[in-house]
Amino acid sequence: MDNLQTLTTILMVVIIVIVVLLIALVIVYFSTKNKKEKKSNKTEKFTQEDGKAIPKTKTFAVESVMDFMEFDRIEDNMIIQKDGFKYIMVIECQGINYDLMSQVEKNAVEEGFIQFLNTIRHPVQLYVQTRTINLEGSLQGYRARVKQIEDDYNKQEMRYKEMKSSGNYTKEQLDRVYYELTKQKNLTEYGKDIIYSTEKMSLNKNVLNQSYYVIVPYIPEDSGTDDFDKDEITNMAFSELYTRCQSIIRTLSGCEVHGRILSSEELVELLYVAYNRDEQEVFGLDRALRAGYDELYSTAEDVLDKKMRLLDEKIEEEAFNKANEKVIEAQSAKEKALQKKQNNMDNLIDNLAKLIIQQNTDSVGYDVAQEAINSINKEKEARKAGRKKTSKEGGTKEDGQEKTKRRRTTKTA
Repeated sequence: MDNLQTLTTILMVVIIVIVVLLIALVIVYFSTKNKKEKKSNKTEKFTQEDGKAIPKTKTFAVESVMDFMEFDRIEDNMIIQKDGFKYIMVIECQGINYDLMSQVEKNAVEEGFIQFLNTIRHPVQLYVQTRTINLEGSLQGYRARVKQIEDDYNKQEMRYKEMKSSGNYTKEQLDRVYYELTKQKNLTEYGKDIIYSTEKMSLNKNVLNQSYYVIVPYIPEDSGTDDFDKDEITNMAFSELYTRCQSIIRTLSGCEVHGRILSSEELVELLYVAYNRDEQEVFGLDRALRAGYDELYSTAEDVLDKKMRLLDEKIEEEAFNKANEKVIEAQSAKEKALQKKQNNMDNLIDNLAKLIIQQNTDSVGYDVAQEAINSINKEKEARKAGRKKTSKEGGTKEDGQEKTKRRRTTKTA
């Protein structure tokens, strides 16, 4: 009987506890529901405008991207972190091919590296950055050079065609110009082949290059610089970092590793590649700077500068054509003078022969000299009569036009 009463008491206690828990849960549920409704009523305030209820827009706090960066700025070949709490200078090292060295050279490199580790008196960090080789800059230089060579080739080709069509040059002169033209043509084709091969190489995304760096930090607080202002601390940091870096560079030279301190622009490129590994393959830092991404508005080239450049190109082209034309005219005038002198060669010979006979009249006798002079005159008249006869009998209308044209050309020249 006692056991039954005990069980009944326990069951009653359990039921009471369960009821209390259920009541507590109901109270908590309704209290949280009321809080949510009050919060939603506070955040969703309506204003009357034109008889329509318009909800008020929510505002979000916009944080600067510099808050997520691990550095503040780059100044005087240094990376400044945490508003001057830490300064960093970077040394770029040129790697060596350790595997191709002899055993003696390997031992010397190892001893030099051990000496470098033993001389370090401050913390440093070794950093290796892998970059995809961007051949766009080399391709642009190749294209500009090949464009210049091709323009020179086109000018020489035009000059050769003019010389060939004028008919005023000997075969030896034409062959010499053609030889130079062939050399220029081969050079142009060779340049185009280089560009084609380089473009094919740039399509391979597996062309990588590794760069090695030594990171040298400096913390002003460790040196007790609390009594100095920011400019003085910056100068002290630069002097200390420069001294450390020069010491490291001299020590690394013992193991055939050459280093140099990165400039501010090179530090920007280093960080740009580190934060933009995917984008730097297609949009490098040099292209980003040329695109003016840090400018408030885009600008174009001045119209007057464009006109001046086009005018300079036109002046250069017309000056080249005029110089080429005048050279051809001068050479043609000389050749025509030579042709005229060749045509008058017989008359010049006769006149000179008469003069010689007259000067030697005393030695050969007057009668003999006079007879020789008459003989020369008869030959001259016979030669003239033969030319006139040939012109009347064998000459055609086209020959006459050609001679008239030739006389006019000579007179004009």
